Amino acid sequence: MAMLISGLSIWILVHLFPSVAPATRQQFVVRLGNGPYQAIFSLLLIAGLLLIVFGWRNTVPDHVYSPPPGLRHPAMLLAVIGFILMVAASFPTRIKRILRHPQLIGVLLWAIAHLLMNGDSKSLLVFGAVAVWTVVSMAMINRRDGAWVKPEVTGGWGREVVIVVIGLVISALAVRFHQYLSGMPLIV
Repeated sequence: MAMLISGLSIWILVHLFPSVAPATRQQFVVRLGNGPYQAIFSLLLIAGLLLIVFGWRNTVPDHVYSPPPGLRHPAMLLAVIGFILMVAASFPTRIKRILRHPQLIGVLLWAIAHLLMNGDSKSLLVFGAVAVWTVVSMAMINRRDGAWVKPEVTGGWGREVVIVVIGLVISALAVRFHQYLSGMPLIV
């Protein structure tokens, strides 16, 4: 469990750092240069992710609660919507005119979906921590950036359709390879 907690701590702290300490972040960028700063940022995130993955695989879970079986399909739908929002965050879409933080909301939905389907201690730790992190991140970014200026979106609906299709493909791949990613098969 210590490896799992260490990985989550690194992941969350590195992600929160730019929002919590923007002046310190800027000092690092000036001192190191943007490229080296981004490289260190990325290496720390990879280290955190590896610790989460290996910690997950090496932690024996305890039973905490029994998820209601009727929530399986709604939870899977939440995860699919989460993947679509994560994809939409990278492009100028109408979704970004409705939601200020589509990527963080997508991750939040993904985490909630996992909490609805899993009632063990390591799931509660990982997905609960990720859910809390997304909410704190949104609040910190809102505080740092101030009033939300909605982006302009031009063009037809083709981009949104492509984003939904990409989100669905990623969801299908996640379902197909979930066993190899987490050790838990979704398709039996």
